[in-house]
Amino acid sequence: MIKNYFLIALRNLKKNKAFSFINIAGLAIGMAAALLIIQYVTFELSFDNFHAKKDRVFRVTQDRFEHGKLSTQWAGGAFAEGNSFKNNFPQVEDYVKVVDNGSLLAVNNDTRITLEKTYFAGPSFFNLFSYPLISGDPKTALRDVNSAVITETVAKKLFGTTDVVGKTFKFDLNLLKVTGVMKDYPENTHFRSDLLMSYATLLKFAGPKNNLETAWLNDGCLTYLLLKPGVDAKALEAKFVPYVDGVYKKINWSGATAAYHLLPLEKIHLSPNLMLEAEPHGDGKSVYLLAGISIFVIIIAWINYINLATARGIGRAKEVGVRKTLGSNKGQLLAQFMLEAMLLNGLAIVLAIVMIIVFLPIFSAISGQNITLTLLVKPVFWLAVVSLFLLGSFFSGFYPALVLSNFKPVEVMKGKLSASPRGIILRKVMVVFQFAASFFLLIGSLTVYKQVNFMEKQKLGINIDQTLVIKPPLAHVDSFYRSMSAFKNESLRDASVKSITVSTNIPGDPVGWNAGGIKLKGTDQATGKQYRIIGGDYDFLKAYGAHLLAGRLFSKDFSTDPHGVVFNEKAVQQLGFDKPEQAVGKEIDFWGQVYTIVGVVQNFHQQSLHDAYDALIFRCIPDVRGNVSVKISTDNLPRTIAALKSNWKAFFPGDQFDYFFLDQHFNEQYHADRQFGQVFATFTGIGIFVACLGLFGLVSYTIVQRTKEIGIRKVLGASVNSILTLLYKDFALLVMIAFVIAALLGWYAIHQWLQTYAFRIDISWILFAVPFIVVLFISFTTVSWLTFKAALMNPVRSLKTE
Repeated sequence: MIKNYFLIALRNLKKNKAFSFINIAGLAIGMAAALLIIQYVTFELSFDNFHAKKDRVFRVTQDRFEHGKLSTQWAGGAFAEGNSFKNNFPQVEDYVKVVDNGSLLAVNNDTRITLEKTYFAGPSFFNLFSYPLISGDPKTALRDVNSAVITETVAKKLFGTTDVVGKTFKFDLNLLKVTGVMKDYPENTHFRSDLLMSYATLLKFAGPKNNLETAWLNDGCLTYLLLKPGVDAKALEAKFVPYVDGVYKKINWSGATAAYHLLPLEKIHLSPNLMLEAEPHGDGKSVYLLAGISIFVIIIAWINYINLATARGIGRAKEVGVRKTLGSNKGQLLAQFMLEAMLLNGLAIVLAIVMIIVFLPIFSAISGQNITLTLLVKPVFWLAVVSLFLLGSFFSGFYPALVLSNFKPVEVMKGKLSASPRGIILRKVMVVFQFAASFFLLIGSLTVYKQVNFMEKQKLGINIDQTLVIKPPLAHVDSFYRSMSAFKNESLRDASVKSITVSTNIPGDPVGWNAGGIKLKGTDQATGKQYRIIGGDYDFLKAYGAHLLAGRLFSKDFSTDPHGVVFNEKAVQQLGFDKPEQAVGKEIDFWGQVYTIVGVVQNFHQQSLHDAYDALIFRCIPDVRGNVSVKISTDNLPRTIAALKSNWKAFFPGDQFDYFFLDQHFNEQYHADRQFGQVFATFTGIGIFVACLGLFGLVSYTIVQRTKEIGIRKVLGASVNSILTLLYKDFALLVMIAFVIAALLGWYAIHQWLQTYAFRIDISWILFAVPFIVVLFISFTTVSWLTFKAALMNPVRSLKTE
């Protein structure tokens, strides 16, 4: 019997090639899209799940308050928190402190390499985290002063081999001993570094006068706690509150307080980005939204199968009638049609896997994930394949099987077969769902595109065009100021070089210098506020074209400017002034030093438009070390860069000339937004295409049902246009209902999404009109192909149709 069912199924596939192809292709496209999104989402959710103690490891995040108002949220907090929590709360089994050390130049004989990410880490680092060591003892690798752990890639570059434990290398004027070599970090980790130096080394550099172990106001330390088994993290977090409040009452400094939270290790990657993050995070909302899209797409594909199967089912009514007459029961017929559904889903799965293999490189480029064909050997992939096959076979096959098995032999043989009103309503509801989902996805995709485009095109308030940025020199220089001055003077002889300035931060980077307790001179310490500080030479603000509102910018003509500061508008307001002019000439107390406000500049976007304006203070530091911003003419760019490189090598010998263009660097902040938009748009297109296949099914079903009606209307004089209008009318109503539903849900969804941006587009009618026109055009094009064919059919042939 089963053999017979398969034989009949194959004959039907062959007999109805077009419908079979559409059915299988629709399912395959939906399954391929769902499987790719599942892979994307699974990867994003897999971050840090390889750590053996992941369930007990938490990062301590800090909310800093000033006079009860939240001022800053930090991924890392005070240096004292780790050891203090360990000593005062028995629920804490262990802890590790991790401190960013930026980039440095590693030197081994004639080999010099730049290590982009270096950190100081406590001795318990490998107790909390399961990053495997190739060589070295994880218990002692980060215990002693001047000890270091490097990755296998760094070891090969620096020494030519990974067998390097016990060897030494230099950075600046210091000597480090390699005590461990670890495997390169996996892709799914929130933390990565080229070099880990022992925390004891940092304590040595800081010296006894800067006792970091008791520093509650010195931020900049990532702290991770390992809790004892069975400890409730939320309950422990609540116990931190009275302890921390007591600490800050003793400090009694400028009304500053803090709250500390425990963030589970596995949730770090998809949590909001805070200050001092080790790596850029994923977007949790976007990941879950894409997961929802995958569900939409596969449901749309299953609905297509149902519509197409029931549409073609009318043509198999006599087969069912004959089988029932010959003794087949309902259960046997259900089994037959469910088996056909399994066959089609099986073929669709095979085609979906082929599609994944073919389009995997394209999807990898769009999503930004390095997905390779190793995906096909992962158990989670095949679990998803089997699940989609079983669920798809059941959900897409059960209803058509039920409908077909319920045909009554007597009515079929007499030609009195009619559709169930409930069945028609159900099919229309399914099509409304398909198109509501398509409208919703298209509204969302257009919103993402317009928001990203808005952020990239928005004026920043400063000029970052034609700016080449040279990364700070890493090698030791006896007189940095003298060398930098000579480099500037020599380079500015070139007419293509317009200006050169050095600063602690450049536009596009978070400001790491965070200073609290700054107040007007002579006022109470409790009035102190927190500001972000950017240190630059005399030319920094002028070079970037900051718009002066009051006072003046820094100038070498004023010898007192190293004790002068420039505020932005937000900082002036935070200081308590309504107008910029009121702040000029005022003196501030900056950590015991007195500085005079010499000017006020207009707010500008230091970072992406995700973020609101910060309260910024600009310090004039003539010998500042930092990024070197060079304004250049692009007329003969290769020659200009070559000249700058030659000068750099002359005044900073042994250092690498490592540069980038600022506009590209600034727009990299939108990289994740662009990729999300590309993924969203890709699967929106797939969803709409598959939905049109579903509409094709419903139109097919309707035309089969109304073939004789069309023939009679033509005999009685109806024109082709009137018949087209008759058939269009029902589908237009379904599309309109779908649009209304999608518009309401879409408005709410994009309103919520846009709230995550400090600067955002307005929700305008265009976000809804364009999707409506696009979907309406595509749907009516789909309908037209079949309706024209039906309307032009010879009425004699129509009336002969059984």
